[in-house]
Order: sequence, then C-alpha cells, then structure tokens
Amino acid sequence: MRIGIDAMGGDHAPREIVRGAVEAAGMLNGHELVLFGDEALVRPELERCGRPDAPVHLVHTSQVIGMDEVPVEAVRQKKDSSICRMAAMAAKRELDGIISAGNTGAFVAAAQLRMRALPGVSRPGIAVVIPSFTGPIVMCDVGANITPKPHHLLQYAIMAGAYARNVLKVERPRVGLLSVGEEDLKGTALVKTAHELMRGCERLTFVGNVEGRDLFRGTCDVVICDGFVGNICLKLTEGLAEGLLKTISKEIALASPQLAESFQPVVKRVWANHDYAEYGGAPLLGVDGACIICHGSSNHVAIRNAVRVATAYLERNLNSIIAEDLATMGPVANHANH
Repeated sequence: MRIGIDAMGGDHAPREIVRGAVEAAGMLNGHELVLFGDEALVRPELERCGRPDAPVHLVHTSQVIGMDEVPVEAVRQKKDSSICRMAAMAAKRELDGIISAGNTGAFVAAAQLRMRALPGVSRPGIAVVIPSFTGPIVMCDVGANITPKPHHLLQYAIMAGAYARNVLKVERPRVGLLSVGEEDLKGTALVKTAHELMRGCERLTFVGNVEGRDLFRGTCDVVICDGFVGNICLKLTEGLAEGLLKTISKEIALASPQLAESFQPVVKRVWANHDYAEYGGAPLLGVDGACIICHGSSNHVAIRNAVRVATAYLERNLNSIIAEDLATMGPVANHANH
C-alpha cells in the first residue's frame, strides 16, 4: 500500500504535514508514505524530524495550488502541483490513497478528473465524521457538490451508510435526510424527491427527515444533505464546540481559579472528543481510490490520523463494497429515472 501526502497544502505546510507523516510512518506495517512538494522546502523538514520508523519518500513538484485559486482552472494550469501529481499517480495505480489539507475544491476536481468515479457513482461526495453526545455520526455531503440532484443524495446515503457500517462499525446505520422539519412533505423540491427515493430503497434503514438539532440527539447515524448546507453545518459545529468550551473554561476560571485547575483534565477530554484533528480527515466517497480531505488548519496530529483513516479505508476494501451496494440498487439509483 502506498499513500501520497500533499506536503504543500494547508495553513501549516510543510512543517506540520511532514511531521505528521513521519509520526504516521511507524504505524504503517510495511506500507509506504510518499510526500509531494518542493524538495527545497520539504527536505529540511524531513531532516528536522529525524529518522522515521519506516521509509518516507519524496516526489519533487514545482508548483503549488493556493487556497484562494479557482479550483478547476488551477488543476488545468498547474499539472506539476502536488495535488495534481498525486491524483495522476493514483489514476495510474502508483498510489492507493492520497491526502491533502490544501485547496479542497482543487483536490476534489483533481480526483474527479484524474481518478474518475466508481461504477454507478454520478457525483462523489465528502463524508465527515461529526462527534455527537451519543457517538459519532457521518454527514455527507459537506462541500463537494453544492447543487446536487435527488439521485446524488440517494447515492450519498448508500456510500455514507457503507462507511458507517464498515469503518465506524455501526451494524445497521440509521439514515436521516436533513430538512427544515420532520414531516415528509417539509423541505425543498430536492429534499422531497430525495425523501421518496430513500423511503423506497430497501437497502437503507431510513428514518425520514431530521432537523439540525437532531444531529446531537442520537436520532440517526448518517445524515444526508447537499454540499452547501453540509459545509455550513460542519463549520458551525466546529465553531460552536470551540466557543462553548472556551466560554465554560473562562467562566470557571473567573469563578474559582482552583476549580479551573482541577477541571482542566475534563475540558481536555471533552475537547479531544470534538477536535477535528482526532478524526483525521474526510473521505471523498465515490472516487476510484482513497482520497482523504483534511482541514486547512490541520496540524501533525490531524495528518497522522488522516493516514490512519486512509489505511482503514483501503484495508476494508470500502470502494468494492460501495460499488457492490450501488450495483444492487438497480434503476432506483439511475439519474435517468429522476
């Protein structure tokens, strides 16, 4: 197994990316890590980290796609960027998985253009694990497809369900469709049609529409939505969790510094359960390979855990399971009928 990592992507690249890769090298059990980036910048960071427990290779790239660049244009114009070189090698089966904390749009575009979609997949979707009070849930899509069609949402439900079942070990994932009310007739035309498709799909354990507040109540294990709504939900959840913990810690410190000191271990445990870095990255479900998208502010912990996510994805043959699940769907998942 060979996993490529974009050493130039993210707010803390290349130092934190390289450090995370080196830390992950020891847990690969003979698998290989390949860093992509400007050798003049990446090589010193590798040397700074010392000798890794397993080989970490380096592929020099002469270009970088910035976070503010137009994704498709950047992918077409910067073929020697770390993102494009990784996707090209993955398309030729020279890499089994790829990881980036860089420009998400460009990473998704490169994966779609170079690696192609799995059989039966119309549009890939980003699935992210969100911690709730009753355990982690999978949300899909959170940004790959902001204007989906109903059959796209149905496919996201099948793929995210497979991820929850095989990676999170949820035996029968309950799937909910994010809407503005629990009633079947609530929501946009997209949501209403997708609801009908999911209700008629025997492969899904569909619990119907769910509201935003239901995400943390244990109502479902998988929540499906368009990429626009999903991305807003994700960023709101991240900001709210961080803000609440900081506010609680501040108020306890003001009330009693001694109590605050004894309360710190509890705050750290709670934060660890809600820290994106602990979940590593979000898989782009539906592409032919393991494509893991990391937060732009990823540190070494997030990158190390992203490698763990990529290896779990590959070791469980998730793409084969997704392709098989979609193949058994028949016409219900075919966009020609909807």
